[in-house]
Amino acid sequence: MLSIVAMVMGVVVIGFGAVSSARLKHGSTKVAGAIRIAYAHATAVSNVVRLSFDFNDARITLEEAEGRHFLRNDASGGSDEIEQQANANSKAAELRAPRAAFKTVGTLGFPESGVELPNGIGFWSIDTGHQQEPILDGKAYLYFFPGGQTESASIQIRVSNAAEEDTSDFMTVTISPLTGKSFIHKGRVPIPKSLDEASLSDAEDPGT
Repeated sequence: MLSIVAMVMGVVVIGFGAVSSARLKHGSTKVAGAIRIAYAHATAVSNVVRLSFDFNDARITLEEAEGRHFLRNDASGGSDEIEQQANANSKAAELRAPRAAFKTVGTLGFPESGVELPNGIGFWSIDTGHQQEPILDGKAYLYFFPGGQTESASIQIRVSNAAEEDTSDFMTVTISPLTGKSFIHKGRVPIPKSLDEASLSDAEDPGT
């Protein structure tokens, strides 16, 4: 009797692992798909666009700038979140480049409410070109520009509550900033600091 129970439990554990793995892969394709849509949308509307990654809700939303925007090396990329904290009457504020206000938008294939990662999958770490350190909670942002460029980025997702050392429960999406191509990797992959665009152009397109 005990051997039968053990066999059944083994099947359940194996099955759960397969489901988690499938959801993890699905989550990575959702991230890559959102990147492709944001890249195209920035060119189509001739505005700066960003993806907002919400760690708490495991949700990605698309946001569009109202006015000009210049990236800065802070968590938000120098957007209105930081500007609201500044003293508008200070001399330093007058010398700053414009900080745009962003609004949530929708486009074909991407609802205004955003898209959620599959159940049981969450963001682990997001590192983009404008950040000084990877973001591990709250919100992270990835920017796209009308000229057809984005930022280098590493977006790591995982099976919820997976141990940090268990790389099989992690996947990473990295981005080529000049082409907007996304690349899906197994495990945890850091942000590409120096990209060889020629070799990336010849790399296999993951089709996402």
